[in-house]
Amino acid sequence: MSTQHKTTSKEPKQISTKGISSSLLTGSIIALLIIITPYLFYSYESFPDSQTWETFLFSYTTQKYGKINVLAWTLIGKLIPLFLLTIWFLTCKHWWYHAILVPIAMYVFQLVGAANFDIQFIDEVEIWFLIPIMAIIVPLVYLIRAKIFASMHNPTLEEIEYELQNKKNIFTHFRDLFRN
Repeated sequence: MSTQHKTTSKEPKQISTKGISSSLLTGSIIALLIIITPYLFYSYESFPDSQTWETFLFSYTTQKYGKINVLAWTLIGKLIPLFLLTIWFLTCKHWWYHAILVPIAMYVFQLVGAANFDIQFIDEVEIWFLIPIMAIIVPLVYLIRAKIFASMHNPTLEEIEYELQNKKNIFTHFRDLFRN
C-alpha cells in the first residue's frame, strides 16, 4: 500500500511581465498626454494673428472671430478640457464614472457651437441640450449607487417598513440618499 503525500506548498504567482509592461506603457502614454496639455493649450499662439490663414493645403478666412489665433484659442479652450475629461472617463474605476459624461457632453456641445459660425451666442443654450443626457445619466448613476448600497447593507423587510412609516421631510430624505 503506497501512500502519497501531497505537498501544499504555495508557489509564488507568476505575474506576466508582458501584461505589466503593456500596462506601464499605456499608463506612461496617458501620463505624457496629460503632462503636455499646457503646451497643447498654448499652441494657439502659433496660429496667425490675422483674419486669413494660408497654407499649401488650404486657405481659411475667419468671419466671426476676427483673427485665426482667437478662433484657435476658443477651440483649444474647449478641446483640452474635453480631452482630459475623456481620459478621466476612460480610466476611472469608480462606480460613478458615468457622471463624467455630463461635462463631456457639455464640452462637445460648446465645441460644436464654437466651430459653427452661424450661431450668434456661444455657451448659452447648451444646457437645454444637456437635459436629455442628464435625464439618462443621473438615474443611471443613482441606480448603480442604490445597487451597491443594497448589496452592502441588505436591509430586512422590517427595516424597510420602519423607514417607510417614519414621516420625514424632503431634506431628510435627500440627506439620507447621500449618507454613507
